Amino acid sequence: MGRWFPDGRAELPYFCVVGSPIAHSKSPAIHSAFAAELGVELRYERVEVEAGQLAAAVAEFQAYGGRGMNITLPLKEEAWQLAATRTPRAAQAGAANTLWFTDDGAVAVDNTDGAGLVRDLEVNHGVILAGRRILLLGAGGAARGVVPALLDAAPAALAVSNRTGARASALCAAFADRAHLEVLPWGAVPEPVPDVIINGTTLSMRGEVPPLPAAAVTAGSVCYDMMYANAATPFVAWARGLRAQLALDGLGMLVEQAAESFARWHGLRPVTKPVITALRGAS
Repeated sequence: MGRWFPDGRAELPYFCVVGSPIAHSKSPAIHSAFAAELGVELRYERVEVEAGQLAAAVAEFQAYGGRGMNITLPLKEEAWQLAATRTPRAAQAGAANTLWFTDDGAVAVDNTDGAGLVRDLEVNHGVILAGRRILLLGAGGAARGVVPALLDAAPAALAVSNRTGARASALCAAFADRAHLEVLPWGAVPEPVPDVIINGTTLSMRGEVPPLPAAAVTAGSVCYDMMYANAATPFVAWARGLRAQLALDGLGMLVEQAAESFARWHGLRPVTKPVITALRGAS
């Protein structure tokens, strides 16, 4: 038997999500709901793959007949490195969350995170990003993956703050040909205060909140945690306690980015709102 996937060939078109930890992932429920909506036959599973193991897992997945793979923490930059072909938005992001194989068997990747984030904010919650001041917390693969879409939304300013300042500087430098991104010390707040704060760190997974002062949040603030949980994440709870106008977790982003992946693999675009509503009700 294979380490991650069975020997032999998959009986149904096979898809999966990989990462570590992965047991909490709602991706199988999301893709199964999309498939039922659109009459697509598939099998979609969670597979635990740790950092440094993705290349071997992808090779085994391909041998099993796998069609498409979603990639989550901590493997998004690793997936980008593996690819022979990258979509323009993946090439810009330097991280990938969606993988498939070209006709000649080469690894191809996309990054649908940014599109999912922007669609959740603008379509599902009515938050206009154009002309707004945005603070992005974090500079890893998850945060880096959303920068192209945030810039496409034409904000007035985009600042990046990360615990390791060198990573924030490197992220900003990677997009210097598109826009000036301000690097902020960890815990600092730009002046004037941001309209939108996006938490792209993994601190919520550890029960922690970025060290921002209360003055960072006003009555008009939109605070968005790219993490999600059955209850309010620590960042969402913190923002609600400061009476932010909106304090949102990343469940909607998860569904919207999954819809982008599904459309990439199957050529069909699912309706997302019923799936978001169902997942909220199941929490």
